Amino acid sequence: MYRQHQAPPEIAGTVEPGFESVRVEFERNFRDRGERGAACTLFHQGRKVVHLWGGQQCAEGGHPWTPETLTLCFSVTKGMAAAAMAVAHSQGLFDLETPVAEHWPDFAQANKHRITIRQLLAHQAGLITTGRPLSTEELSDHDAMAEIIAAQSPQWDPGTRHGYHTLTLGWYQNELLRRVDPQGRSLGVYFQDEVATPLGVEFYIGLPEDISPNRVSTIKGFHRLEMLGHLNELPPMMVLSGIWPGSLVSKSIRTLRLQNPADMSGPEYRGLEIPSANGIGTASAVAKIYDCLARGGKELGIKGSTWHELVAPAISPRDGLYDAILKIDTRYHFGFSRPSRGFQFGSDHRAFGCPGAGGSFGMGDPTLQLGFAYLTNKMGFRLSDDPREKAVRDACYACLAQTGETRRVA
Repeated sequence: MYRQHQAPPEIAGTVEPGFESVRVEFERNFRDRGERGAACTLFHQGRKVVHLWGGQQCAEGGHPWTPETLTLCFSVTKGMAAAAMAVAHSQGLFDLETPVAEHWPDFAQANKHRITIRQLLAHQAGLITTGRPLSTEELSDHDAMAEIIAAQSPQWDPGTRHGYHTLTLGWYQNELLRRVDPQGRSLGVYFQDEVATPLGVEFYIGLPEDISPNRVSTIKGFHRLEMLGHLNELPPMMVLSGIWPGSLVSKSIRTLRLQNPADMSGPEYRGLEIPSANGIGTASAVAKIYDCLARGGKELGIKGSTWHELVAPAISPRDGLYDAILKIDTRYHFGFSRPSRGFQFGSDHRAFGCPGAGGSFGMGDPTLQLGFAYLTNKMGFRLSDDPREKAVRDACYACLAQTGETRRVA
């Protein structure tokens, strides 16, 4: 809450007629909900109808947020990595039913030879840990990372349950893509070549050295132990399980040498490729990528078979939807999160997206041909449905309902 002598930060950008209430809620985030710096973009049927930004580029003050501000968006990155995998699938580089080991023989270690690409992308492989925290030197070496993750054992029988592969999913996607891509590109390079550049958007998985650090927002984060004071906002069993070093939750997060997740936005990590967590870009970029996918992905060369697979119902693991890591019911498919009892979003089951730690979120809604993104530099504690992001997203859907655009269009 701003003190009386402090003026709320200036909100800039545009909204098309009929979407004025989105701006109202965005402004309320700064006035009433403690927002510091954020941007929000909504595409509808290929048209940018909301494009807003405001606050400070640094969560502690400083330069104002601009349309060129880039920000770390944590697991929103998973959706961008999934977009790259969808393009690769359309290019015929892999089949979802193929065992990963057919493309990557070393992956077969530790009885992993039967794990399919579909299971891996649906968080069903049980490969949630790297065994120990990794150094930045290891993270920067794709070959070293391939050896480390190939040696890991599943933490459950693959396909029987699922659990959020908090950081590891992106590294497995990266190595699989390096094996199937004729050019041997890493996921970050492939994403840039095959997704970001064709759409003319700024989002990076591994920030290039020529990007000025003055454009990158700094994140206000928190120490992990602070989560204990926010059990009303987080799944309590997830937080409590994370205290025990031997738990699956603890194993899944102890892969990096970080005490504060916001440290990932620092120069030591920005240039690394952590495809599940350290993407840096604009809300406009995330929303446009989801807009493209939600409308069939033609600009990215997505074939009909891939798109129908992308929006198909998520296949539940044998033992149900309870997430072994997040301790709530979840659904996953093709690298994306899908609507579930634990996290409802979109207009129906075909929606897909990925929330990011602290309050950011990106999603596509094929039924309404909608692409949405909200990025923030002040971390909250919720896994999803942060009050700031949700207020703006709900306003978007309310505006569409008022204009009669809730009918099925795809």
